Amino acid sequence: MNEEIFERYIQAGKAASTILRKGSDLIRPDASLAETADQVEQMIIDAGLGVAFPVNISLNESAAHDTPSPGDERTFNAGDMVKLDLGAHLDGYIADTAMTIDLGDQKQLVEASHAARDAAIALVRPGISIGELGTAVAYEIGSRGFRPIANLTGHGLDQFQLHMGPNVPNIGGVGGAVLEEGMAIAIEPFATTGTGYVSDLKRVEIYSQRLWRPVRMPASRKILSEIEPLQGLPFARRHLKTAKPDFALTRLVREGVLHAYPVLADIPGSYVSQSEHTMIVTSDGCIVTTA
Repeated sequence: MNEEIFERYIQAGKAASTILRKGSDLIRPDASLAETADQVEQMIIDAGLGVAFPVNISLNESAAHDTPSPGDERTFNAGDMVKLDLGAHLDGYIADTAMTIDLGDQKQLVEASHAARDAAIALVRPGISIGELGTAVAYEIGSRGFRPIANLTGHGLDQFQLHMGPNVPNIGGVGGAVLEEGMAIAIEPFATTGTGYVSDLKRVEIYSQRLWRPVRMPASRKILSEIEPLQGLPFARRHLKTAKPDFALTRLVREGVLHAYPVLADIPGSYVSQSEHTMIVTSDGCIVTTA
């Protein structure tokens, strides 16, 4: 990683950290999810950065991939556990960060994912295996009486690449990929009162382009034209100007041109917390860009 790329990661991370804190202040009972998402994304744009993915606002048992739909009328309620997950990029170099806002009284669950994140970060250095990071995450969550979500992971980052190897597990293990100096990674533990596994819900609001090839349907071509500047980064259905895009989106997914991201949730009635930072592995540890 050269100095220019490093500085882009640092600038994106500094702004993302500030925006996450400001965004969390918007989350209160009776506030609109749609207005919150729009305001957070506008903060990213006003900071001179790109929106790396639609702001995720996931409630209670939902862990990830929820974002308001067009015309979404949902509001936050007392007792909700809200995950706010945002991404900002500078020339494609991404800062990915998240926190949990507890509108109820579940301080220990929020602390579990936060402590797990910090424990894993403390171990980051060249030569450490992802299994060791996962073991630290699982210990901090399990010692507080909760379960880590086994089928969600942290991930590597690169220019316009939001999710790539190495995957950083939230469960214990031995070995696996080894961190190297210059890697950009996001560590994001999830703690749950549920089963420790998430499943796909029917709700889908987020997509990304995975193939670049001609398509025949005019509405499909219009959608692909709209998302071309994203260079493969995810977008939300609410971002599209194409009228009545649902049929075209479904067809593009079926053809393999788009990838759909269903909302991921543990069992109904459970609660999930999340905490996330982006960092760059250095010769003797790491620099957390989103601190």
